[in-house]
Amino acid sequence: MKSLLVALQFLTILPINIASKVEKKDFGRSLAWFPFVGALLGLILSLGIFLFGFLPQMVIAALILAGSIIITGGMHLDGFADTCDGLGAFTTKDRALEIMRDSRIGTMAAAGIVMLLIFKFSILAAIPPGIMWRYLVLTAAFARWAQVLSCFSSRYARQEGKAKYFIEYASWREFSIGGIFILSLFILLLGMTGLKLFLVSLLPVLILLSYIKSKIGGMTGDTIGAINEVAEASVLLFGLIFLRVGL
Repeated sequence: MKSLLVALQFLTILPINIASKVEKKDFGRSLAWFPFVGALLGLILSLGIFLFGFLPQMVIAALILAGSIIITGGMHLDGFADTCDGLGAFTTKDRALEIMRDSRIGTMAAAGIVMLLIFKFSILAAIPPGIMWRYLVLTAAFARWAQVLSCFSSRYARQEGKAKYFIEYASWREFSIGGIFILSLFILLLGMTGLKLFLVSLLPVLILLSYIKSKIGGMTGDTIGAINEVAEASVLLFGLIFLRVGL
């Protein structure tokens, strides 16, 4: 139960109070719950479809997008912005890590955030409302499992930081539990199309993961946030493509 609370505390703005002491290994164990928490976030966001169903779909899409930022505290979006600045500088590893820690927002971060939000908004506005909830659940759950994948397959690129213990204590157990859950969820909600969507959505995540590790030698909290955002965008994009071509 403690590991679930750690996952909720880290991934959401919910006021979680963990009574007992959190040990280093608890961060790693909490990764098993990441996809489950993601699915919960997707269900919460899906309420917007039913609560505001009388509004134009573009307004619903904007409300859902805003809700996704609010409920997570914009943490992953912030990581995406910092990663754009750090990796967009085409500099050394140490300098890239230094730029990512700078609280100021640069040109690449600003451009990246704007493009990402427009991209997500345009896709959400195009997905039929009747099935949008399925894609919201899959998008949020897959993105959190992508974080687990990032932690499990990488080393920590800094000496210290918030994500250090998630990465150091990530094990095969957490990775496999989350993987089985997310794959089952895709198939449950979309059938065999879900399996295809899972596999094709995984490709951009793996490419970005490989690129980040080649540039800074591992992952940080910021780059894990970037992986989350790219994973969400991948599911939304390929989901819409599958809908349009009838797959």
